[in-house]
This record gives sequence, C-alpha cells and structure tokens, in this order.
Amino acid sequence: MAKKEDISSSLPLGAIDFDIEGGTGQHWNDLAWFLFGYSKRGKKVHLTAAPQCPFPDAWVVIVLNTGLFDVVWVQFYNNPPCQYGSGNIGNSEDSWKQWTCFS
Repeated sequence: MAKKEDISSSLPLGAIDFDIEGGTGQHWNDLAWFLFGYSKRGKKVHLTAAPQCPFPDAWVVIVLNTGLFDVVWVQFYNNPPCQYGSGNIGNSEDSWKQWTCFS
C-alpha cells in the first residue's frame, strides 16, 4: 500500500489553476475543497480557474459554485460565440454580462 504524503510538506504550493477543457465536471469540486483545506494550515492556497467563455462552461460550473476561487479568468478568445468580430461587440458584451453576474 502506498504511503499517503502531505503535499504541503513537499511542495512550495501557492496556487492552483483549474484550466479544464474537456472530460467531465465531476469531482473537481472535491479537489477544490481538498486544496482549500491547506489554507487552514497557515498559508493561503489560491485557487483560480480559466473557464471557456460560452456560459456556463459545463466542465467547471459545478466547481465554480463552491465559491472557493480567488480569481476566474474567462477565456473569451478562441470562442467565436463570445469574441469580438466584424465590428460587432454584442457577443463579447453579452458574454461579459453573463460571467460578471455569475457569483
């Protein structure tokens, strides 16, 4: 049986970024709560996320609902439904409004 080690003793961990671009949305919230637990030991572990712009990002919406994230960097680029194009800022503006109301 493998020995379970405390990652905080072996890594200078300051932040974790959740940049999930596929797969499933399951269990990311469990990981976020686990990592957040290290903040209670005297040093803050910052959690950030980089969801895809189309709202809601199916892979991270559950984990974002935990409220544990310090920063959310929405990826407006490479997402045609959200990016500026052909002199029309409407898509970008509508997407921005959706994400800024999500909290």
